[in-house]
Amino acid sequence: MKKVLILGVNGFIGHHLSKRILETTDWEVYGMDMQTERLGDLLNHPRMHFFEGDITINKEWVEYHVKKCDVILPLVAIATPSTYVKQPLRVFELDFEANLPIVRSAAKYGKHLVFPSTSEVYGMCHDEEFDPENSELICGPINKPRWIYSCAKQLMDRVIWGYGMEGLNFTLFRPFNWIGAGLDSIHTPKEGSSRVVTQFFGHIVRGENISLVDGGAQKRAFTYIDDGIDALVRIIANKDGVASGKIYNIGNPSNNHSIRELAHMMLELAAEYPEYAESAKKVQLTETTSSAYYGGGYQDVQNRVPKITNTCEELGWTPTTTMADSMRHIFDAYRSQVAQARALMD
Repeated sequence: MKKVLILGVNGFIGHHLSKRILETTDWEVYGMDMQTERLGDLLNHPRMHFFEGDITINKEWVEYHVKKCDVILPLVAIATPSTYVKQPLRVFELDFEANLPIVRSAAKYGKHLVFPSTSEVYGMCHDEEFDPENSELICGPINKPRWIYSCAKQLMDRVIWGYGMEGLNFTLFRPFNWIGAGLDSIHTPKEGSSRVVTQFFGHIVRGENISLVDGGAQKRAFTYIDDGIDALVRIIANKDGVASGKIYNIGNPSNNHSIRELAHMMLELAAEYPEYAESAKKVQLTETTSSAYYGGGYQDVQNRVPKITNTCEELGWTPTTTMADSMRHIFDAYRSQVAQARALMD
């Protein structure tokens, strides 16, 4: 019976992963976070051990539990582009500095570290599909602070790889635009404060215009959260040590769509739901520049498609959720929250 430590257990990946573990395995979950609003009934589960805390403050609790558990998932990170541009030091301090002692503890106590890298480490890579073994990692100039997230994550990947050369059992996973209910709050009206699907969804519910940054031509390969969690559970199980010392892209190359296509898809789907149809009719697509939307320190990636050959072959995994089904699941999940999201207009 594995003991799994999830730091950032109330986050998007953390709460979905905990739910899956408790429903489908006999593993124990030890979770820490500063909030609990996504966890709901999971808090009452006999195999869920929750502690309200902060990885930057409760360092003794963290080290004790790294020592106690078998698999360590440090999921605490800032992952919103507006923050990279406006508060780059916060991104470095949390995503790199605060996580480094956890990595070192995992190495010290001989644990399996499952660390969230990011599709952002590939930066402006020119490859048609991003290969974890061979693709070049390309960042923009220093005066574009947007790249601090990519750099901090890349440096952590390299540090973890270095510890691996000295015996650390690790797996790095790179999520490619995972989407689903609970990604961000749809109750946040501010532009750039959440990831694109949630941002657009909030605008649709409130009948607000959707801004397409630089025309919305940039593409992303979207992955439904359940598919991502499937791969993650296989990594944690690590049957016969298959995932040890590996880097896995976890994404769905079939769901590669431009941001403009995404907006049209969401508006068309909204028209099918009585809860969303009226407000969706008011939504216009407008165009803005990245500097107006995010600030001058932003720079975008035009295409981001994962190569998932090793993920599929080694983990016996395949992403199965289409873009249409992913969207429908999200629209269904938020039906009960429409009134609160609309209230933000007042």
